[in-house]
Amino acid sequence: MQNEILAPIDLLGDDGRIENEGWARRPYWRYDRKKIKSSPLRIKEWDYYSVLSHDKRFGIALTMSDLGFAGMFAICFLDFEARTSHQVDTISAFPLGRTGFPPGSDEGRISFGDKKLSLAFVYAGGVRTLSFKAPGLRNAHGEQGLEGAIILTQPPDLESVNIATSWAENRKAFYYNRKLNCMQAAGGFSIGKRKYEFDPARDLGELDWGRGRWTYKNRWYWGSAAGYVEGVPFGWNIGYGFSDRSPASENALFYAGKVHKLEDIEFHIDESDYTAPWRFSSSDGRFEMGFAPIVDRNSTTSIGPIKSIQHQVFGEFTGTAVLDDGKRIRLENFLGFAEDVLNWW
Repeated sequence: MQNEILAPIDLLGDDGRIENEGWARRPYWRYDRKKIKSSPLRIKEWDYYSVLSHDKRFGIALTMSDLGFAGMFAICFLDFEARTSHQVDTISAFPLGRTGFPPGSDEGRISFGDKKLSLAFVYAGGVRTLSFKAPGLRNAHGEQGLEGAIILTQPPDLESVNIATSWAENRKAFYYNRKLNCMQAAGGFSIGKRKYEFDPARDLGELDWGRGRWTYKNRWYWGSAAGYVEGVPFGWNIGYGFSDRSPASENALFYAGKVHKLEDIEFHIDESDYTAPWRFSSSDGRFEMGFAPIVDRNSTTSIGPIKSIQHQVFGEFTGTAVLDDGKRIRLENFLGFAEDVLNWW
């Protein structure tokens, strides 16, 4: 059974535990950082955006995060024709919440800049404006200097999958997350003199918004995609392994702005070669996909007790998804990503 939250509620009680764990179609939980029972070194806040063009075969991923002990910021350009990724990233030391993330996912402005990159995410009036710059980023052609702005349109009735769960070994450790998928994308960016433009009639963007206090070691699996199927916005969010998911999963399909909730999903990966084909299966038979990797955006970090092994793999999904009403959606080479991440921090 998955516990669906149907009305606004405080996320944490005075004891630092989640008041009511589960999932929701809207971000009903009210997040108050002051209620977290933890050192600021353990609190995590982040916004991650991904916008991929199925037709033009490129994409961009933008990350801002305050992990307590460090702020991590990245701009990643993805070239699916060249099968390459090009990234510029940077770190701020011990921000401890001073990065300034707003408490809600539908409000405010967050920005960061240094010599390597600059990022600004603004939400106002149903529009998300993402501005970014990385003077040193090069594409596969050797052209240098990325700069641009993307406009994501968020209709007021657009549903999302939201989840609030804790860890079985520490109920004061929690994960509050929103996956907002299928927002129309306009604008674009340039690298050198080469321009990359998004078309809102063809291209969609997505947001991974999160706040939490984690345990030290975690491994999670996550996948997402967004595009048009016969002219209708369609996508999904799938994932597991992070926190106790017995109250609810974060697995869902998005079709015409509505959430269609899924049960459990399993990732089948050759961990010796992340560029080998993947497979996804589901406990309810409603998500059965193959996955052909194109780009493995991978990294390994080890600084004292802080370690991370990450494989975010972009590629094409082929298979079948089933909506709540039984409608079957057959996909061929549908662009998206899936990841396997192991962190000690």
